Amino acid sequence: MKILFIGDIVGKSGRATVKELLPSLLKEHSFDLVIANGENVTHGKGINEAHYHELLGYGIDVITLGNHAFSKAEIYKYIDKADKMVRPYNILPQDYGVGYLELEVCGAQVVILNLCGSVFMENVQESPFNSMAKLLPLFKDKIVIVDLHAEATSEKIAFAHQFKYTCSAVLGTHTHVQTADDRLIGSCAFISDVGMTGPYNSIIGRDITEVLDKFKGFNVKTYTVSEDKAQFCAVILDIDESNRKARSITRLQIRP
Repeated sequence: MKILFIGDIVGKSGRATVKELLPSLLKEHSFDLVIANGENVTHGKGINEAHYHELLGYGIDVITLGNHAFSKAEIYKYIDKADKMVRPYNILPQDYGVGYLELEVCGAQVVILNLCGSVFMENVQESPFNSMAKLLPLFKDKIVIVDLHAEATSEKIAFAHQFKYTCSAVLGTHTHVQTADDRLIGSCAFISDVGMTGPYNSIIGRDITEVLDKFKGFNVKTYTVSEDKAQFCAVILDIDESNRKARSITRLQIRP
């Protein structure tokens, strides 16, 4: 089973780059499943309904979210109808959307689970470790792909070691900088951060001048998403559906 996971799509240029590059990648690799983190799709924070459908139209099968999942008030109106969207299982509020999604792919049951880390994150109801341990009985004999949306690299690596024989992949998102630690931990494909599909000449997607002003001590309360052309960051997973073990994980970074 071949899976493409696209890192945090940021703003207009991120969406444009997915539209431009995904068709050729699908043609080249014949992916069985395409997953993307979309928590920064709409103006860099949250996702509205129009952009949700836009990404599905480009060939994405499942959209995961993160700590900005509920940043756009509109999401409360449509998330329960968005059957290809997964919000973090362990964040508040708990009454909207689903924290994991189960699909049949290549004759196997695949679970896409979204979790938030507990370090330096807000509105986290319980640690991802406790959530995962609670859910494991439901996921027996299934391929489990985890989008671990977290700040701390150590938390992501520790999570992968804890669940290295029960998860097929643990993929870090949130920090927007692709890490060079893609590897197999046990039978689990792992990377600390898939990286950002968003403006290349930016500071994690934001306008450079505004971020520099903040670090200089100016009172900057909001940040503008850079309009620079985007890079495309993703990983390609090869998973043996017969035993749920990852065969490989390969980083993909396409710069403008």
